[in-house]
Amino acid sequence: MQDAFGHPQRLVVLGGTSDIARAIAARLCGERVRTVVLAGRSPSKLEAAAAEMRAAGATAVETVLFDAGEPAGAADTVASCLEAAGGPVDLVIVAVGALGEQSLDEDDASRTLEVINPTYTWPVAALAALRGRLVAQGTGRVLVISSVAGVRVRRVNYLMGGAKAGLDATCVGMAESLRGTGVALQILRPGFVRTKMTEGRDEAPFSTDLDAVAATAVAGLSSDATVIWSPPVLRAVFGVLTLLPQSLWRRLPG
Repeated sequence: MQDAFGHPQRLVVLGGTSDIARAIAARLCGERVRTVVLAGRSPSKLEAAAAEMRAAGATAVETVLFDAGEPAGAADTVASCLEAAGGPVDLVIVAVGALGEQSLDEDDASRTLEVINPTYTWPVAALAALRGRLVAQGTGRVLVISSVAGVRVRRVNYLMGGAKAGLDATCVGMAESLRGTGVALQILRPGFVRTKMTEGRDEAPFSTDLDAVAATAVAGLSSDATVIWSPPVLRAVFGVLTLLPQSLWRRLPG
């Protein structure tokens, strides 16, 4: 359970090899988190992440294997993670997704599913499985890692952006559905973050690094904000960009 100051002590990370999720989890382990469950697809990468959590202060770290390309298995993964936590879970981070390669994916149904399933379908199925369990528990918090790419979808990455838009909108609705239950859901909307996923890609304005995103996310977890922007200036930036007519929006650099 959370300590007297509201700090989480048991953490589950769905997408435990995500650079952003690992940075957030490590920062939380440096504060009060002691039990961590990391779920992901690669055993070797999960073990590397587990070592990071132990070095950061976690005393019990478990790993669970799953494939986000198979949404039908989401409920079983959630059940396995909650069981591995060994008690009430204070925080679940959902950090699953695929960037894809738009130019190759957009005319290929199979490749499109390789983006949509892990970025939208699997996380939504997992959230559905998670919701009832946390409500029954009567406490807990969920942090879903979205993206500013879903705030207004662009031609250059509309498959990933569209999937994030769907996930983001679903999470806004789910956050409303949880009011009064003792459970909260928050959405992290980072801009361009320097990670292994974005390596080699042109950086966008207001690009940031993992430490900055993690600091913003952890600070946001102690607030009542449904949406956490990283960096925070992007809230104002997209407040303007969403008002641009499409004829101007499409002319902005990719």
